[in-house]
Amino acid sequence: MDVIEATGSGVGRRVPRKEDDRYLRGKGVFVGDIRLAGMQELAFVRSPVAHGILRAVRKAPGAEHAVFTAADLAGVSPIVANSGLPGFKPSAQPALAEGKVRHVGEAIAVCIAPTRAAAEDLAEQVEVEIEERPAVTDMLDARRPGAPRVHDHWTDNVFLETRTEADLSAIRARAAVTVRRHLRTARQCMSPMEGRGVVAEWDRRLEQLALHTSTQMPHIVRTGLAGCLGLKEDQVRIIAPDVGGGFGYKGILLPEEVVAGFLARHLGHPVRWIEDRREQLAGNANCREHDYDITAYADADGRLLAVDCQATVDSGAYSIYPFSACLEAAQVGSILPGPYMMEAFRCQTWSAATNKPGIVPYRGVARAGVCYAIESIVDDIAAAVGQEPYEVRLRNLVPPERMPFDNITNKHFDSGDYPACLRRVVAAIDVPSVRRRQAEATGPVRIGLGVSIFCEQAAHGTSVYYGWGIPMVPGYEQAVARLTPDGGLEVRVGIQSHGQGLETTLAQVAHQVLGVDIERIRVLHGDTGMTPYSTGTWGSRCMVMAGGAVATACKDLAERIRRIGAHLLQVPPDQALVQGGCVVSGQASIPVADVARTWYLRPQELPPDVSAGGLEVTSGYRTTRDTGTFSYAAHAAVVSVDTEMGEVRILDYAICEDGGVLVNPMIVDGQVIGGVAQGIGTALYEEMPFDANGQPLATTLADYMLPGATEVPMLRIDHMETPSPYTEFGQKGIGEGGAIGPPAAVANAVNDALRPLGARVDRLPITPHRVLEALLAAKIPLGNAPVGNVLT
Repeated sequence: MDVIEATGSGVGRRVPRKEDDRYLRGKGVFVGDIRLAGMQELAFVRSPVAHGILRAVRKAPGAEHAVFTAADLAGVSPIVANSGLPGFKPSAQPALAEGKVRHVGEAIAVCIAPTRAAAEDLAEQVEVEIEERPAVTDMLDARRPGAPRVHDHWTDNVFLETRTEADLSAIRARAAVTVRRHLRTARQCMSPMEGRGVVAEWDRRLEQLALHTSTQMPHIVRTGLAGCLGLKEDQVRIIAPDVGGGFGYKGILLPEEVVAGFLARHLGHPVRWIEDRREQLAGNANCREHDYDITAYADADGRLLAVDCQATVDSGAYSIYPFSACLEAAQVGSILPGPYMMEAFRCQTWSAATNKPGIVPYRGVARAGVCYAIESIVDDIAAAVGQEPYEVRLRNLVPPERMPFDNITNKHFDSGDYPACLRRVVAAIDVPSVRRRQAEATGPVRIGLGVSIFCEQAAHGTSVYYGWGIPMVPGYEQAVARLTPDGGLEVRVGIQSHGQGLETTLAQVAHQVLGVDIERIRVLHGDTGMTPYSTGTWGSRCMVMAGGAVATACKDLAERIRRIGAHLLQVPPDQALVQGGCVVSGQASIPVADVARTWYLRPQELPPDVSAGGLEVTSGYRTTRDTGTFSYAAHAAVVSVDTEMGEVRILDYAICEDGGVLVNPMIVDGQVIGGVAQGIGTALYEEMPFDANGQPLATTLADYMLPGATEVPMLRIDHMETPSPYTEFGQKGIGEGGAIGPPAAVANAVNDALRPLGARVDRLPITPHRVLEALLAAKIPLGNAPVGNVLT
């Protein structure tokens, strides 16, 4: 079938986001905007301690009917997310704590009232008796013999241990350079503009639970929720309205969703819970906390020979549905080598259980940590051999002539020119100019330059997630394409947009195939009652998988349109094509809208062999190889470090990114910019510390530091477009890459500034306190550093 390339609003165009009209006019509808007749509000009683035996929960006299505990949730099962990997230890997360509490903020009881304020007043009257136990709050301490056990029936505090083995003895013997570092990243709170929220209603007529929830994965939540509530899946409808940011924070099944669903059915009226920021910070610090003991071996020219790493991830108290507690640590063992070639790789990982909230995959899952680890060690190799860090990277990157390339852990890089990407960002940041500035620097302020390069596996397919043992395994992605009687196009997809502009980019894909005016294309998503099944929005998969599904459905629909149109034009079908919203044959044409009217309103004019399926098509799609796409990027940062105050400022930042064919370059720029802001937060600001008792110490935004407009510099973004050979248009997933590179680039820049002083910071975020600590450890009088930077 011939489908001519669309012009104007198709793939590759910087089309303004369709959804922004309602957002900018205040017409978006979020969970907090939903008002249902008879709806009451929920407030949760949460654990004030990190670890203890729950001895009693006492309801306020006279309010027993409005307070519910685990004992009241008859027939409700705990949330279970087991991994299929050998040795994984399961955990059961109760909707309301039962017998034991395992982290601060864990829900113990729920109170219901006509207003949130009244529900919170009830919650304050609930008395909770907890026999406090010692808490385990450090992931390395958790692994030590004799540590308090988070789950009493376990023999230790490790969800899963993985090993990637290799014999490094010969490489150790011949390596001219051996460098070792111990690195650590902080626990963070994902901070979408909109918190979590749920509105639940039981439909007595349909015998169905309708749950409006701010989620990225409606169909996955339906499966998990039905299992917890003992309902059939057709008795649960998940509706995600507008979602104000997700980043992985909304990619799980929540205990609050289970509780709200139960209460709506049990009480016979709608209920609503809206998370406040204190709940989010105190009870949901749930991402990024890694520890690396990493050693690299290289020859005298800086060529990487092998990497040996022991990595621990703080997985918190529970395995979270659907990704499980071991997703991050298990990934470390396969993605740590990044885009580099090497002869051998050995890695041991632990997913450690602690008395903290369960870990959730955050934008750039595991990659921000592994990029920080491998890029830090590459900088140390460069310093040891006396070369510029980017020169050592160029020596070790996979060259373009070897693409597609299977790396040391069998990651299949689909396409790209990694050295060219790095050269372009090095040219953009102007390394010689930065080195001159360093040499000319006077006073206490030092200048540093850092680079990082990484690859982002995205749109993971069946073989990847099945191999990781995750309960959720993606298969064919489906889309529905339907012409309306007046020639409009409805596209239905099972993913959920939460800031990516998918209502625009998927409309661009449909326009590319059918030529229907983009203003007449409506993308419907986020509702299990009206969309095909999908595992949802995660892993930078939507433009690859949903985009491919929409293109496939529109192509199948175009074939039906073409046959009807050819009949109306009185030409053979093979002499007609779909072009620019019309069926065209030579100089004659008929609008697609006329074809639609013929099917719906004038069926007597249809050809005798017309498809009985009509002008509505459901089609499935998967990439020709399901190991994922590999976008990649190089980041370069120039920073100043005040050796008197410890303050770090980003002076310049450049990026070169290759996401394959860009469906909408403007939206890609927005994704990169937003991701970089989050990456800067990881590098310099965001940290949720816990004291020895497991108490979170940054439970307001006055204490938990988020980067703002003044902390994020103007970014210079350069795009390469190397098509993937495995996807519909050559596009690759790119939604997470912006957050992956900054921690490594900024940390390398800071340590470049400090290296001549014999100081370095090996822990994120790089706060003023940690900079000053590093200088004191190097015995440098603060503010009295010698002038100039030199490579050592």
